[in-house]
Amino acid sequence: MDVSERPVGGSEGTGEPRPRRRTARLLTCAVALGVIAGTCAGYLVQSAREPGALPPLSQPTLAQARGAAPEPLAAARDRQVRMDGDLRRMLLRKPAGARDSADATGEDGWLSLPAYAASFTKPKVAFDLLVRAQFRRAATTGWRQGQRSTEIRLVQYRQEEDTSAAAASEEGQYWAEKKPGTRSWPVPGTGDGLSYVHDRPTTQYGVTVYEAEVQAWRGDVAMAIWIYDTKPIPATTVRDLAKRQMERL
Repeated sequence: MDVSERPVGGSEGTGEPRPRRRTARLLTCAVALGVIAGTCAGYLVQSAREPGALPPLSQPTLAQARGAAPEPLAAARDRQVRMDGDLRRMLLRKPAGARDSADATGEDGWLSLPAYAASFTKPKVAFDLLVRAQFRRAATTGWRQGQRSTEIRLVQYRQEEDTSAAAASEEGQYWAEKKPGTRSWPVPGTGDGLSYVHDRPTTQYGVTVYEAEVQAWRGDVAMAIWIYDTKPIPATTVRDLAKRQMERL
């Protein structure tokens, strides 16, 4: 996805993996080949040793453990059961006293594939890319508090062929990091999720707007948060919001 396909109103996108992601996959293959080569070398060294120098590679079959199998996880503790349920329940609740944001709530909290693709500057291209990425569904919420507006999106993928949620989060981070005057912090509970504060505001229609955002993922869900305000947004605000939302996933 090129620059002209950047999402409207946020930084999240779903496109072809960028070069650094392909490099990571190549490194993974190299590591796997290293493991295979090391195993083969071990067998060659073992075969050259005197008999009895080391225990044989073949070992007797271990006896199966006895006793009852562990109890299955309750639905409330089974993450996959929860994530396969109503995805809207995983979203943070609107703060007390906040007003609904009509631009962020979608159709009863859901964003259909066409509606989600329409948030990109090239909806038709985005639609095809999302289908290829095995888009499953998206839930969204948003609210306004004074001049500050907040939007949260959870986008779930089927992931039968690729880790699309991680790729979507990575691309969102790519766009976030391109903005000048940006600071970032890791999101607790994620391997590489990041929260951002963009210190350089933009001016539209005579209004100065500051922005902060979060791009992270867990399992098959990519999480994106955007905060807009007419005043600078404290880093603690976006970091706390990211932490609380991630705890629900």
